Amino acid sequence: MENPIRIYSTKKLLPNQRQYLLNAGFVVAEADFITVSAKPFVYKNTNDYLIFTSQNAVESVLKNKKLDQIKAIKAFCVGEKTKQLLEQNGFEVVTSSDYAAELASILCNQYAKNSFTFFSGNLRRDILPDAMQLAQIKYDEIGVYETLLTPHKNDTYTDGILFFSPSAVESYLKKNKITHETCFCIGRATAEIAEHVTENILIANQPTIENVIIQTINYYSQKSKGEREKTDD
Repeated sequence: MENPIRIYSTKKLLPNQRQYLLNAGFVVAEADFITVSAKPFVYKNTNDYLIFTSQNAVESVLKNKKLDQIKAIKAFCVGEKTKQLLEQNGFEVVTSSDYAAELASILCNQYAKNSFTFFSGNLRRDILPDAMQLAQIKYDEIGVYETLLTPHKNDTYTDGILFFSPSAVESYLKKNKITHETCFCIGRATAEIAEHVTENILIANQPTIENVIIQTINYYSQKSKGEREKTDD
């Protein structure tokens, strides 16, 4: 490949995740644009169910001294990886959804008479709390982790940028501009932030890091095929 595709990931990838891109012939640069830290919290629960919208919330809860008491309550969650982490640690998951809006619809339509404890982060979106308030569902929100923006300057020429959260887009834009680059986003919420500065956006079919990578590889493979076909004509 004379001019390899240059990909910039706003999250440091696992070795096998990075290898997928390298095997496709891409040049990969990466940096963590957000920093997540667990936050101590006091748990005094009398509600029917738990809600987790990220793996970060689960990881923080796993450190709590009342973990056994928390695990005794069934949970709802957002994300397949969040569900897997919960179940691996002994939680029973009633339902999981790919997006908070989908989970909000389930709770409001099927569990409006129940009560919930929502484990959240400091930069969480308002979709789920707003929906529950509108439906007059009883819930308590406990902040269990903090997300800090940790922007870096990207001084390399980049063809595509991988974004895995709305916060990562915000952090990237603090020291960088998006001009010609194609943005590969893990979900709609992440894409909505990027839409403020660019129209060159592709959203993963599933909200996972692996699917973002697959979409990136497929995009440039199809683009390269199209360019070859034009040359043949």
